[in-house]
Amino acid sequence: MKALQFTGPSAYAVNELDIPRIAEDEVLLASRSVGVCHSDIELLEGRYIIPFEYPVIPGHEWAAEVVQVGSQVDGFRPGDRVVGECVIGNDHFGFSISGAAAEFFVAKAAWLHHLPDELSWTQGALVEPFSCGYYASVRADNLDASDTVLVYGAGPIGLGVVAACVGRNARVLVAEPTEARGQLARTLGAEAVLDPTADGFAEEVKEQTAGHGPSVVIEASGQPQAMASALEVAAFRARLVYVGIDVGRSVPAQLGLFQSKELQARGIIGSPGVWPQTLRFLARAGVDLTPLVTAQVPLAEADRGIRTVLEDKTQVKVHLTSDAAL
Repeated sequence: MKALQFTGPSAYAVNELDIPRIAEDEVLLASRSVGVCHSDIELLEGRYIIPFEYPVIPGHEWAAEVVQVGSQVDGFRPGDRVVGECVIGNDHFGFSISGAAAEFFVAKAAWLHHLPDELSWTQGALVEPFSCGYYASVRADNLDASDTVLVYGAGPIGLGVVAACVGRNARVLVAEPTEARGQLARTLGAEAVLDPTADGFAEEVKEQTAGHGPSVVIEASGQPQAMASALEVAAFRARLVYVGIDVGRSVPAQLGLFQSKELQARGIIGSPGVWPQTLRFLARAGVDLTPLVTAQVPLAEADRGIRTVLEDKTQVKVHLTSDAAL
């Protein structure tokens, strides 16, 4: 089978590997659509938030078809359409455990969820990034139509946050300097898009919120300056959620604002425990996330897909596709 491997810092190739064998509690899966994430690029460059070793097969945003099931597996059978979680206890699928960017791969049945009939393979591979945005909205505590939410970043995670918050009837503002990504945020229901690099950004946030600031701020860009800025623009007693990932950078921050504004803030990683809710939400809410996919590349040419991500900064989400069968 063909598989994308990261073999060292900034080194990658599509290699021919043996089809893996499954244990009694495992499932053999055939990839159908696999998203390339910013975290995959950090992995490629040798940085990630937990330890890992090369070579590694990336791919933690995926939809796949069940090919074989182990003798102890219940609830899944060949032909089932499934998606799977990324954070597996202390391990991360596609990082410390090799992932789905291969024609065939192995997962534990406990990690899997049935993909609703309403969702395509492409939508299925967007469940993982959307689930992070959905989880951020859950962790904002009782988010509803009374809230004004400011979302930093209109990348795949930030756009998922927008869709989730709009789905909860909140008013959503987005801080995003790139016009095309801002337009995607509007398509998903954002009321206004503000440029966080503009000199008058903080004042514009005040104007958009009648001088109070947003009651919820969700930082999804992973940019340290945005992480610090979130404290400054938040309303009194605002709830802050940090879902964007940064590894090792720092900027000055006005930490006294935690006390003077009585802020609540939490950081989250992945989307543990909310996948069943996420799938029900997507199946019933009619949210169409497919505009986030700006390129599709055959998995057999996954090296070209990685080059596309590295070289073309206009891309939002590149998907690797396969129809391989045993």
